[in-house]
Amino acid sequence: MKIYPKSELTLNSNNQVYHLGLSPENISDKIILVGDQDRVNLVSSLFDSIEHQSQHREFVCHTGFFNGKKITALSTGIGTDNIDITINELDALVNIDLINRTDLNKKTSLDLVRIGTCGILQPEIPVHSYILSKAAFGLDNVAHFYNINFSEEEVKIASEIKSKIGLPAEIIPYFAFANNELKNKLVSEKIFEGITVTSSGFYGPQGRQLRLSTKTNLLNEKLQQVEQSAMKVLNFEMESSTLFSLGRELGHKCTTICLGVANRPNLEFSKGYKTEMIELIRYVLDRI
Repeated sequence: MKIYPKSELTLNSNNQVYHLGLSPENISDKIILVGDQDRVNLVSSLFDSIEHQSQHREFVCHTGFFNGKKITALSTGIGTDNIDITINELDALVNIDLINRTDLNKKTSLDLVRIGTCGILQPEIPVHSYILSKAAFGLDNVAHFYNINFSEEEVKIASEIKSKIGLPAEIIPYFAFANNELKNKLVSEKIFEGITVTSSGFYGPQGRQLRLSTKTNLLNEKLQQVEQSAMKVLNFEMESSTLFSLGRELGHKCTTICLGVANRPNLEFSKGYKTEMIELIRYVLDRI
């Protein structure tokens, strides 16, 4: 029997997972992940009732009920490094006996929907559009630290996109599909579906240059031209590749839907999107 040492499965003094500060009874099996701490309040403001609220570091958690469904809203902070923490600790909450530090016999699969903001890469897509990720092209390195069973198609697409956009040799991308069953719950006529690029930063990794030049000249323009398996590259964000790859390997269903707040080709940025974000949250709550 595998026993997880204290140094590997780190818990706080209340036997809660270390970073999230949560116990198994604090969460639902339907979880909305948001980057911004304040966005948790936007989600839970639509709940009929709230039964749990907590905050530890950047991880704010509200669990309640919406139309009879128990749902958790959890902030992750920014970046794939925080998704690494979030995925592993959520999985530990539902699949490890935290007291005995052993695997539970019955495995639980979580539905994890990330609601985020993004930069749009196609000029014809308006600001405030809903972008649903069929897959993520990861420019981060988190998944490379794990034994992930990428499909042949995913490996092939990652290699082909890298070749098309001319990434430096030291940048090794990967590609992971969202869970199709969960994703399809969010499909409608108002949705744009395609490939999401997950970057490891906001400036250079997303093709922005301020005082530092980058190694990826014309990155956005090259990504705009990519089409793989009838999918175009639609947007930039900073979490989905790790969410999809690690989440799937652990047996969870993961997808991402983003509100486009910037159109990069058109040099446009939203003047304010709180109302549109609330509408997107309600759209997701009605469908999951």
